[in-house]
Amino acid sequence: MQQIFNFIFKNSTRLLFLLLLITSLVLTIQSHSYHRSQVVNSANIVTGSVYEQVNEVKTYFSLKEQNDKLAQENARLRKILFNKKDSTSTLEKDSVKGYDKINVIQTKVINNTYNTSENYLTINSGSLQGIKADMGVVNSQGIVGIIEKTSPRYATILSVLNIKSKINAKVKRSNHFGSLTWNAKNAGYVQLTEIPRLASVKKGDTIVTGGRSTIFPENIPIGIIDKIYTDSETNYFTLDVRLFNDMTNLNHVYVITNKESDEINKLEAETKPQQ
Repeated sequence: MQQIFNFIFKNSTRLLFLLLLITSLVLTIQSHSYHRSQVVNSANIVTGSVYEQVNEVKTYFSLKEQNDKLAQENARLRKILFNKKDSTSTLEKDSVKGYDKINVIQTKVINNTYNTSENYLTINSGSLQGIKADMGVVNSQGIVGIIEKTSPRYATILSVLNIKSKINAKVKRSNHFGSLTWNAKNAGYVQLTEIPRLASVKKGDTIVTGGRSTIFPENIPIGIIDKIYTDSETNYFTLDVRLFNDMTNLNHVYVITNKESDEINKLEAETKPQQ
């Protein structure tokens, strides 16, 4: 306490000056609208800047939550898109099946390989979320692969960058179909084989899913033709396709479920000739 008194006595002149200065400023501000408005504006600038910084910090820490919400909304929109792809009018719900034969499950990649000849991905959703083998997987850029195996809470995906992968695809402009495979040479390219040589194809044409299976709906983007090879011994082209997807950088993905796939696959199995 004695030190406080000593400080006041020692600096009494300065303290008195500051007190008088503050008092004069307050009186000036209160009695002049211009000065008062300037002080208010300055205070608003300072507080606004502080609030902006606080908001940026809050936004940074909420990015994960916002990304998850955005991915869920994308899943909902993709479900609508896949179910309306061949419809030109408003869908009316069927009393037996309903119009939503295609469903989309949003999930996240937790492991991804792309530097071997047989690459796989792992996602953090499984059979508890309704995921089964042979379901297609896509993201916002295009196809990713096909579900291989599931556990209750996880699943593995046969990547399009896998020499065992074989997906029905077509040239969008001409509708010529082929098989999408990978030659294990470049993570940015896949190959579309069995395209007839009479097909009109050119560099830059878009390649999409063919829709001739229950795994992927028709017209999901895959990539564009980069090179065209002619097999002199056959009547087919082999097309180098540059993927829209960066398969080395995957996060949120969407699993496509077709409610009619079991019925279709069972019928086709019963129809095939017995060996």
